[in-house]
Amino acid sequence: MSSEPKPTNSRTSTRRKFLQTAGIGSLAALGAGGSAYWIGRGARASRSLGKKVIVIGIDGMDPKLTATMMQAGRLPNLSKMSRQGTFSPLGTSIPPQSPVAWASFINGAGPGSHGLFDFIHRHPERQCAPFFSAAETLPAEAGWNWGDHRLQLDFWPFNHHPAETVLKRQGVPFWDFLDAQGIPTTFYDLPSNYPPSPSQYGHHRCLSGMGTPDLLGSYGTYQYFAEDVPFSGVEEGGGRRTRVIFEQDAATIDIMGPENSLLREPRPVTCQVRVYRDRAANSVVIDLGSKRIPLKAGDWSPWVQLPFALSSPSPLPSQHITGLARFFVQEVQPNFRLYVSPVNIDPSAPAVTISEPKTFATDISQELGLFATTGFQEDHKARSNGVFSDDDYVRQTQQVLEERLALFEYAVNHYEDGLLFFYFSSSDLQSHMFWWDSDDPHPLRAPAEAVHFYEHIQRLYQKLDQVIGDLNDRYGDKATIVVMSDHGFSNFGRQFNLNSWLRDLGYLGPTDCTSILQNCDWSQTVAYGLGINGLYLNLKGRERDGIVEPCEEQQALLQELVQGLEGVRDFNDQPVIRKVYRADEVYSGQATALAPDLVIGYARGYRASWATCLGDLTEDVLLDNDSAWSADHCCDASEVPGLLCCNQPLKQTAPTLIDLAPSILAQFGITAPSTMTGRNLFQT
Repeated sequence: MSSEPKPTNSRTSTRRKFLQTAGIGSLAALGAGGSAYWIGRGARASRSLGKKVIVIGIDGMDPKLTATMMQAGRLPNLSKMSRQGTFSPLGTSIPPQSPVAWASFINGAGPGSHGLFDFIHRHPERQCAPFFSAAETLPAEAGWNWGDHRLQLDFWPFNHHPAETVLKRQGVPFWDFLDAQGIPTTFYDLPSNYPPSPSQYGHHRCLSGMGTPDLLGSYGTYQYFAEDVPFSGVEEGGGRRTRVIFEQDAATIDIMGPENSLLREPRPVTCQVRVYRDRAANSVVIDLGSKRIPLKAGDWSPWVQLPFALSSPSPLPSQHITGLARFFVQEVQPNFRLYVSPVNIDPSAPAVTISEPKTFATDISQELGLFATTGFQEDHKARSNGVFSDDDYVRQTQQVLEERLALFEYAVNHYEDGLLFFYFSSSDLQSHMFWWDSDDPHPLRAPAEAVHFYEHIQRLYQKLDQVIGDLNDRYGDKATIVVMSDHGFSNFGRQFNLNSWLRDLGYLGPTDCTSILQNCDWSQTVAYGLGINGLYLNLKGRERDGIVEPCEEQQALLQELVQGLEGVRDFNDQPVIRKVYRADEVYSGQATALAPDLVIGYARGYRASWATCLGDLTEDVLLDNDSAWSADHCCDASEVPGLLCCNQPLKQTAPTLIDLAPSILAQFGITAPSTMTGRNLFQT
């Protein structure tokens, strides 16, 4: 009997050694919440009839660089796959931002189906209050005060609503249709799926990826301890710096953990750590009480569990949760410097749900040990803020990749049939820092350094090519293998402040406005920018303080803004913006309520300024990019297509991201639903 999924909006060397493994071990029982399929081979209930489809998602892998390296013989395994089947650019989303692109892949349809249009969305009823588009944490409602504590009791007769994080992606993910037919699907580190959407029929497993927070609830907050930090400390985007004071070469540091939400006035809890310095040996000992970790200057620790106690009102016992962190001793003397990674959710005992079913992350940890769980594992903020040097960042990203390869080995060894999806982030977050494919001056590096680090990206491509070769050797004649990326890459040398442009032309006021979130006069503002690519009208009836009349004034203003923006030129007469898209022309579906009115498609080499993203204004409209983040993809979709390589020939031309879901369903004999606008690439 067939079942139909229901729409959900969840609340809640040379060869890798896996080729040396002859067989595939059976899965351990998952316990409560697992289906018959996952209980073990004996009780297996897969209806895929042995059909295998493996999708490797390599975020940001660029088709032009890949094709060039293939032609030079540097990517032999992708070349082999392309001869067997297909290699092609892959049309991306508008805009080509990762949450938007991956959600389009998930739904088999564009942003109008899933409601993600940017990294940053706003609440129009609160006059552009921003939030992360893919997930939002809603505050607790009501509670029972008990001394200094406030308890949320979600049972009758109290029926309080504790704080919760909500998945904002809408629509039906394509794996629900496989799940309904009894076909097993397993996704590792899938973006745009935190909290993970539930499996209605028990045949779907997923480990959440991009969008998964750290234990502090942020998207990655490092902690840096040094002797030369100001006594008051420094809070900076993505991290915090704290001064360390040694007494007889011993010091205490407090590692910040999550907020104690049981308190009436929530405040962070900390884990106290002692540090002992041996100047003669150029080393330190990190003392956690139950464990002592000796490290020399330049050493990284393994993942370490950090305990955090959440106090409860007496006589209730305190609650304890653990997080994970790694320590990097950058310098012992003369200036002690210690980097502590973002405190990750512990997969061996997750404080919040990071997988579907909940036990999936724990089962992986039982075999692999501790591993990173945050969505952004390469700490680009530490590099951008100068806590990491380029070499520090390279070392940290290599650790991320090695850990991801171990997880990939686990995934392959636990795969039998159905759909397997695995995601690699390295090609994206390393390219943001090291991509530079032109002779133009680099924002930070001398020409020789720019070439050196661009070659690092090419070596990364070669390493990933080896992984693909291993997989093709093992499954090439048994499975349909798809290698895909969500977008490509472009240099980012110049930045454009959209709000400053709007201010200078009289669309946003007052003339001395410095932030639309702080001192904007909405009675003088008809349009504003928020996020990386979005422009919004201050529309009456939609925005809290809207003044633009719908229909006639609205349409005239949109036309005027499109013409003005597409005419913007830089000092060298280069166009800054390739194309401006009207949302009502490029988006369709039931999830367009939060869409911007216009989407700015920047020309290659340009992007929204850093200040623009959260609504800040600068004196100049156009500025040099002065960040280590020297490459990007948040420009016009035509500038940065993704790639598609498959060991099977395609029968359709010009494939796009939204074509992959219906094509995968077709591999299992399932007709794509009407909500999917993509095509089956394997059928004419």
